[in-house]
Amino acid sequence: MASTVASAKRLILEFNASISRITFHHPPLNVIDFQTMDELLEAIQTVEQRNEISTVILSGGERGFSAGVDVAIHTPDKIEMMFQKFHGVIGALAKCRKITIAEVHGVCLGGGAELAMICDMVYTTDKAKWGFPEINLGCYPPVACAALSALVGQKRAAELIFTGRAISGEEAAAWGLANEAHPEGELQEVLQGTLDYLSKLSPSALSVAKKAFYGWDSIHLDKGMARAEKIYLEELMQTEDVKEGINAFMQKRKPEWKGR
Repeated sequence: MASTVASAKRLILEFNASISRITFHHPPLNVIDFQTMDELLEAIQTVEQRNEISTVILSGGERGFSAGVDVAIHTPDKIEMMFQKFHGVIGALAKCRKITIAEVHGVCLGGGAELAMICDMVYTTDKAKWGFPEINLGCYPPVACAALSALVGQKRAAELIFTGRAISGEEAAAWGLANEAHPEGELQEVLQGTLDYLSKLSPSALSVAKKAFYGWDSIHLDKGMARAEKIYLEELMQTEDVKEGINAFMQKRKPEWKGR
């Protein structure tokens, strides 16, 4: 029987035998604000302390995984804190000793898509909406810039990041962003099949195997994120267009780009 051990304002953490589930709970689209980041980091740290847990499922529920990081905290006075907190969560998720699985329904955009892509495995509904729309705000997604090419290839990563266009869950699986894509009513059964496999295995063996598996990739992720963040703060945030993009979004109008 599943037991809920924490019910925070932004997420729910559950344990069931060797499986843990972290579910975003910030309606309507699970936008990731500072509180969500703090609670998610705490949840990951809590799971890490449970030796009997082998697998963590990250989910947003049926309506949507996450529409991404709150645009309101992309402003000059908050951006450094945003990077510190959100990239802290990304780092904790990437280094988590448990097998991490993203279960994606509905929207999976921006920072939400970055969280999902960092997980070891991803199962998505075929009609889920994936994308990295930051360029439409005059920004770019630092985690995707550092890690997306390794998943989908350089040309496809460039298309997603530079155009900001959205793709379906079916396309996400075909491109390598997800392991499998299935209709809404079939996803749980498919995911459960993988969980059944993992639940029979040694949590300690899975943990050590994961450490070895990502031994090389983790070096590149750390360096890539640091470089992407440095460029964002020192160059992007000095442009007029990034301020215009954020303001236009908040004011619900089209941006007027100046190219500087």
